[in-house]
Amino acid sequence: MPMPMPMRGPGRVARVAWWQREGVISRVLAVAGVGVTLVGVLMLLVLAAQAGFFGPVARVVAGGALSVVLVGLGWRVFGRPGGRVGGIALVATGIAGLYLDVVAVTGYYRWIPGGVGLAVALVVALVGVGIAMRWQSQPLAVGVVLGAAVLSPALTTELMLLGFLVVLQAAGVPVQMRRDWPVLHVARTLPVVLAVLGMVVLSGIDRAISGGAAEQRHGLLVAAIACAVVGLVGALLAVHRRSGDITASITVALTALPVLAAAVLFDRVVSASITAVLATVLLGLAATVLIPGRAGGIARHTALVAALTGAVALLQTCTVATGGHPRLMPTALFVVGLAFLGVAAVSRTRVAAGLGIAFALLGGLVMLAIAAPETLALQQLAEQELDIATAVAAVVGLGVAAMVAWAVPRLPRCDDSALVTGVWIAVSIAGLYYVLVAAVSLGVSLGGADGFIVGHSLATIVWMVAATASLFYGLRRLASSPAVAKVCLVSGLLVAAAALAKLFLFDLATLSGLIRVTAFLAVGILLLLTGTRYARAFADATQTPPTPQPGQGNP
Repeated sequence: MPMPMPMRGPGRVARVAWWQREGVISRVLAVAGVGVTLVGVLMLLVLAAQAGFFGPVARVVAGGALSVVLVGLGWRVFGRPGGRVGGIALVATGIAGLYLDVVAVTGYYRWIPGGVGLAVALVVALVGVGIAMRWQSQPLAVGVVLGAAVLSPALTTELMLLGFLVVLQAAGVPVQMRRDWPVLHVARTLPVVLAVLGMVVLSGIDRAISGGAAEQRHGLLVAAIACAVVGLVGALLAVHRRSGDITASITVALTALPVLAAAVLFDRVVSASITAVLATVLLGLAATVLIPGRAGGIARHTALVAALTGAVALLQTCTVATGGHPRLMPTALFVVGLAFLGVAAVSRTRVAAGLGIAFALLGGLVMLAIAAPETLALQQLAEQELDIATAVAAVVGLGVAAMVAWAVPRLPRCDDSALVTGVWIAVSIAGLYYVLVAAVSLGVSLGGADGFIVGHSLATIVWMVAATASLFYGLRRLASSPAVAKVCLVSGLLVAAAALAKLFLFDLATLSGLIRVTAFLAVGILLLLTGTRYARAFADATQTPPTPQPGQGNP
């Protein structure tokens, strides 16, 4: 007899939709069952103790026995038709219950040493994720990790809790190497990160009120470092096998946050050392991939995340190291930016250039806050706010501006004439400001009563010297490199216009006596030289005979 054809049409579609809806409902019920059962295990371990029910041994044995039974039932149910959802829920509940039992024995009752308890907990967690790998079930692994992580704080809130959360984080590393389970990445990372950050905040408040305990701060730092190491190693192993695992790269940044937060709890030297080591590790890792010619075994997006996180750690290092001397902050930022830009110029790496420009902009903003236009215009404020430190910072800032002008055109796909011209104009404006800050700072620091006006006079003259040099260089390159000549001429004319504007709008009203005369004479002579050279250059250009066209002879 012929086999009946399968049912088609609206009836079959409705039946499939019904089964899909029932599958969702079964999963929701299973998740609810996991949560309620784990809460029951927790109540058995803690609330029963508070109420005086049973003895401690009976409570622990009962919790462990119940968890083992749930694992056995789940294993049995999973092998039956339609038992996948129920089996996963039962096993996740049982493994998480066993983990909570170990946490209670170690952190609540303190029957066994912490190291032994952490080792046993690691075995339990590995068994759970091992079953998840065997069954190819990400929900099982996530259920084990989240169930244990969320309920563990009810059993212990001390540093031991961080140890158990780090164990859960580490137990997921072998799974992440073999399975592309991004939810597990997040589930094993967020609990320990949030717990460390929360304890750091509480420890900081306690330190501000009563001084805090050094032992607790050290324990938090150890936990934060362990979290960062596990996160970094796990991410590297994961992206080594699957280069497209972006979630693994994000965990590099997440697990670095506890180290940055824990460093704040220590004094300036120790804190800066911690963040400097973190920055060195992450930037060194990024350099193995981002710098051309270096053979790195990790994905580019992982290196980019490591570079950005390392830059944040380096910024915190600069902030902490100069916390007692705010006027040193611009110098520190400029030095870091100069280093990044130097690497970018040599290796032609746009990431390094971007980080260098970012640090240069931050240093410029801090400098602008210290040496505001009002401060530079009023002698009393300048004498109060400016000193040798600001002069040094301004000189280093000039070096950074010059490095930007040199490095950016050397980068790949950054040789556009409009971009280069814009960079030179921005560098010229920044250079004007840094010259003014350096001159006025040196004047008020070393020049005595007339130092302020001497500094302004010197700044005007230096501006005009720089404009003259730029114009002369541009005129010399007019025939051989018209694009370079254009950039130099535009920049030089802008700087000359700024020098003249300052001379007539500020110096004429502020400077006095011989100093004002010197400024006007110097600027005037430089203008005469520039105008003469400018006219001669263009006269030579117009008198140059045209190049003969092919096929045309000389008359």
